[in-house]
Formats: sequence, C-alpha cells, structure tokens
Amino acid sequence: MKAIVCKEFAPVEQLEFTDVPAPSAEKGQVVINVAAAGVNFPDSLLVQGLYQMKPELPFIPGSEVAGTVAEVGEGVPHLKVGQNVIGLCMLGGYAEQVALPASHTIPIPDGIPLDEASALVTAHATAHHALKQRAQLSADDVLVVTGAAGGTGLAAVQIGKIMGAKVIAVCSTDDKCEVAKQNGADICINYSNEDLKATIKEHTNGKGADVVYECVGGDMFHTCSRSMAWNGRLLVIGFAGGEIPKFPVNLALVKGFAVLGVFWGSFTQHQPQDFMANMKELLTWYVQGKIKVVVDERFSLENAIAAINKVTDRKVKGKVVIKP
Repeated sequence: MKAIVCKEFAPVEQLEFTDVPAPSAEKGQVVINVAAAGVNFPDSLLVQGLYQMKPELPFIPGSEVAGTVAEVGEGVPHLKVGQNVIGLCMLGGYAEQVALPASHTIPIPDGIPLDEASALVTAHATAHHALKQRAQLSADDVLVVTGAAGGTGLAAVQIGKIMGAKVIAVCSTDDKCEVAKQNGADICINYSNEDLKATIKEHTNGKGADVVYECVGGDMFHTCSRSMAWNGRLLVIGFAGGEIPKFPVNLALVKGFAVLGVFWGSFTQHQPQDFMANMKELLTWYVQGKIKVVVDERFSLENAIAAINKVTDRKVKGKVVIKP
C-alpha cells in the first residue's frame, strides 16, 4: 500500500510517498481502509522531532482517520467489516490502511461524511476537553479564543457557544473574522489592526477574560496573560506561532488566575471513560447540527507535504484533510 513515511527527523519536505507493507489485524485490533485523514499542527512538529513524543523511526504520521473496517481481529465483537468508523491512531494515518486498537475505533452515526468525520476528532475533542474538564466553562463566562479561524479554534468557538459563554474570537484578518462569526463568535478582534488587550478590556467592561483558549503562543500568549479576569483560566493549547512563551508567574499571583495545560492525547489515556463520554456528546451534537467541521481543502495522499505546510503556515480556515 502507499503511505507517507518519515525516515528521519527532518523538515516536512523530506517525507516520502512510498510503498509499505499492508497491516493486518492482531488480537483486539481492526484494520481500516482510510477514506480521509485529518491534518493537525503537531504532525509537522512530530516529523521534525520537535513534539513532546518522539516515535521510533521510521514511522507514518497521521493521528486521526475515518474510513471503513477492512479486517477485524480476534476478540472484537462490536465492530464488523464494512462499518464506517473514526480511528484514533496517534500514528499511521497518512496511509491507505491503518491497524489500530478496537478500543480507539468509534462507529460513525449515519449522516456524517467520512472526510468531515476524519477532521472531527482532534480539533473538536481537544476544544471540548479543554472547555469542559479543564476550564469548566459556564454560561456566565467570557471566552476568548485565539487562532479562532483554525481547526481547533473554530471548534472552541462552536463549543463555547453550545456551553452558553460569550465568545470573543481573535484572528489575523477580516476574512478569518468572518469565518469565526459564521461559526458562532459574538465578537471578533482582528489583532492586525486593533489593540488586543484594550479591545478585550472594552468588550468585558474592564473585567478581562474569564477563559482564554490560547493556541498561538509568543506575544499572543503574553497579551492574553495580561487580559485575564480574577479567577480566570488561561488554557495552554499550543504554539502555532512557533514561539513557546516564558511565563512570568507573578502575573498569575497578582491577577489570581490559573494557567492550565491541555494535552488531549494524555487525557484519552488517563481518563478513558471521560474521553468516551465526551466523544458520545460530540457526535450527538454533530448529528443535531450544533457543531460542524469546516473543511478548507482536501489533498491527495501524494500531496501530504503541501497539506501539512498549509496548516503550519496558518493559512487554513477550518481543517485540512488528506484523501488517499
């Protein structure tokens, strides 16, 4: 089968589109024919050796897929060949087939297209976990979302509105602001031509943000850390801007807010029951039309490098998917 293979930690351009052995289903596993794979910002970091985990080389990147079950291993009574599923594979998704534990395979309700299903998990599940378990977002809160036109940012905007909060989206262009508003943002701040701290203060009547969903890092993080309300929760999601900020902890002391790390992959392992309950809720919301996946562009497997670069260059409005 064809796959995208990382043979050494190096720039994304050194990934290879090549033939690899097809997988087989061992005990407790299934093999999925991949119809689509979601592209996520950490994929680029992973192949460069810059992520929190470093897989054994060589490996196939790609952490979320959707497709049909091709083979069912021993001890898997709840899945069958031909069934449409979402797969959380952590690695191996950029391929025509992937083997993964049945416990990480979720049947897809009717009405969810496979390409949208492949892009639903990481972005929406991260936002859901962050706002529900970490921030304990309430309807009384003002939520600020940075990188709000990206995949996980748009997911946070949608879920924040479902949970009843007032949502302030932060974007770099008017076009991105429009996308955020179409997905439920009450207010959008274009930080390219507005003073972010002053505008947050204005829209919160001087109180500051109760919750910040911070995806960008660098100067954006520092500005948000100075825009927090008393008892606020600053969620550390990622560093799409490329710079991991150094945080002056005295700010948290003086302003009385918490800085909360969000690592969805670890959450799925440490709290599997909460994770499955979250997924059930997300899929229910999707079927009810309360959330949606905005697919910006679809790439062939052969063009996976271009797909990853579009995400890392922050040119995406929503999600990018790869279709083998």
